[in-house]
Amino acid sequence: MPGIDECLLEAMRLPGARGAALVDWTSGLALGTVGESPGGDQEAAAVEAAELARLAAEQRAFAPDPGGEGDDGDGPPVEDLIISNRDSYHVLRFVPTSFDSSVCLHLWLARADGNLALARIRLGEMAGRLVLG
Repeated sequence: MPGIDECLLEAMRLPGARGAALVDWTSGLALGTVGESPGGDQEAAAVEAAELARLAAEQRAFAPDPGGEGDDGDGPPVEDLIISNRDSYHVLRFVPTSFDSSVCLHLWLARADGNLALARIRLGEMAGRLVLG
């Protein structure tokens, strides 16, 4: 089971990856970073990613139907967020943990070289294997 550094290095092997971070979305703290950072400031990028993640996680409008398929009641109501702009994609993947999970993987992809579907699948796999602690 990979730790933070191994997980982030694996994320950087995805086509078009420009940077990756593991972010605590309650505090905005980057627990680990690799590669470039949007805007050139890793701390600011972590805080901004955390704000988006927190907003989505706290809104029940995005939650699965109560008692429906996929609603286990644990963790944030969303699996991931995808933000696109003219030249890149940002994928925020929530990481399930055995404790009160408040971390997400943030992957920054170049739009011309990245494969959004592959990135989303691989980030989900990485999040499931990631060992924190």
